[in-house]
Amino acid sequence: MKIKEAIEIINGTTSTVSAKESNDFLQISSENTAIYGDWFLKMPMNATNWESIRKEWGSLSPNIRPEDLALVMDIVQRLIDTPTKERFPEKKYRLRWINDQNHYKNYLNLNGAWVFVDDEIDADTFTESELEQLKKDNPHLAPAIDAMKEPAEDKDD
Repeated sequence: MKIKEAIEIINGTTSTVSAKESNDFLQISSENTAIYGDWFLKMPMNATNWESIRKEWGSLSPNIRPEDLALVMDIVQRLIDTPTKERFPEKKYRLRWINDQNHYKNYLNLNGAWVFVDDEIDADTFTESELEQLKKDNPHLAPAIDAMKEPAEDKDD
């Protein structure tokens, strides 16, 4: 399970609990105390057991529904069971050609064409596994793919 998925499930299916990512921690709080930063579970993103998770049961609101608390515990256990490197979205890259035109940058799009874009956000992105497959399918282009690979910062992830 990915961290983002865990947060979406908790925030989307519970009415008395809230989850957020903050400073490399997954913080879970009572819905009515989330704005104050009061949490009752604080899980490091790389936690592999319950011992590394901080618990502050004193900040647990009496209004939390038992089924919401049960869901949170299940989600945390699923995260613990997920290998750390699989909890985060796969990094994304753009393939940038050397020659730019004026202030436009030249990137490869998903149709295999080179396009000039004004902003990197408009360029298509590839995951590491997609680039590896592209190199496997075109071994003679592998060195060029490595040379053109540029990290793409995805604001959603």
